[in-house]
Amino acid sequence: MEPEQYSFPLERYMDPTVFERVKAFVAVKETPCLVMDLEVVERKYRELVAQLPFAKIYYAIKANPMDEVVKLLYDLGSNYDVASAPELNQLLRIGVPGSRVSFGNTIKKARDIRYFHEKGVRLFATDSEEDLKNIAENAPGAQVYFRIITEGTGSDWPLSRKFGAHSEVIFALIKQAKELGLEPYGLSFHVGSQQRDVGQWDDALARCTYLFESAELVGINLKMINLGGGFPARYLEATPPLEVYTAEIKRFLAEDFGDEIPEIYVEPGRSLAADAGVLAAEVVLAAKKSKNSLFRWVYLDVGLFGGLIETLGEAIKYPIYFDKTGETEEVILSGPTCDSMDILYENYKYRMPSSVAPGDRVYLFSTGAYTQSYSSVYFNGFPPLATYVLPR
Repeated sequence: MEPEQYSFPLERYMDPTVFERVKAFVAVKETPCLVMDLEVVERKYRELVAQLPFAKIYYAIKANPMDEVVKLLYDLGSNYDVASAPELNQLLRIGVPGSRVSFGNTIKKARDIRYFHEKGVRLFATDSEEDLKNIAENAPGAQVYFRIITEGTGSDWPLSRKFGAHSEVIFALIKQAKELGLEPYGLSFHVGSQQRDVGQWDDALARCTYLFESAELVGINLKMINLGGGFPARYLEATPPLEVYTAEIKRFLAEDFGDEIPEIYVEPGRSLAADAGVLAAEVVLAAKKSKNSLFRWVYLDVGLFGGLIETLGEAIKYPIYFDKTGETEEVILSGPTCDSMDILYENYKYRMPSSVAPGDRVYLFSTGAYTQSYSSVYFNGFPPLATYVLPR
């Protein structure tokens, strides 16, 4: 029988022996802090390579920019999806050449395009005429790939509307790129982060097929499709295993392209880093708002502005472990700042042992992605989320 303090099987999210190592490591650390297990990052990368051996992996640095994570993936053979000049500078500092980089942000300054080109980057994403002209002027002869718009249906953290363009716009850009002396290289899309509907890749690939065929009719041979990210981490809400995603994606590609599958790129971030992280926090206060309140408010020393921004709208539901035993109760979880938005889970109720008291430790699993990189810089004086690597 599962111990009473667990609201989930611990083994589903972490090896209990490794978890004991994490607890021992953070016992002398100030909270909140994030601990990354690089062995998990490596295992996730190797699993993806084994499932999609024909794909080139471009790690999305924004998910977890720790030098140790970035360097490990470089040693394993990864390329990088980069969104800004500081991210590129980080890669250059640790010895990654520009040839292993894609400037995947469709929103970029002309001077940054020029800087990337000067540093050896030759692959640029775009979804608008203005950006395309900037690339032609500042990165002459570069390879460009065009981001198509998707709805993000089925994802916990959609990436629709702001990025990409509809097919008719993309087709015009493909033709214009050739006229501007650029190489129209391929297409890209992103079906939404933490995507639980595998069929979303099918719909996006069908649009790619149409554009490949349309481009060929005007003498342009596109060579690549960037499948983006979307592969999931292990949060509370269930998702299919990775092999289901990759098997279906391979089937979709075969149905659309037969034996002539184009070059395939993927941009994993969450799926490589999330499950490697444990965020250690502390209970600051637990209180009821009125005499007849059904639920206690439990305030942690980490919240939306300390790295848990993806709890906004209760989108991402992290597995949360309270290291106490006894009878449990449903609670409302909140962060520590004086911003009324800093509430983690109010509608979705987590169960907490009633014996939990201020000063007790709390552990949030699968927090290795989009926590440190989202944490604010000294809002209310709270420092950015401290991050460590679990000693091997």
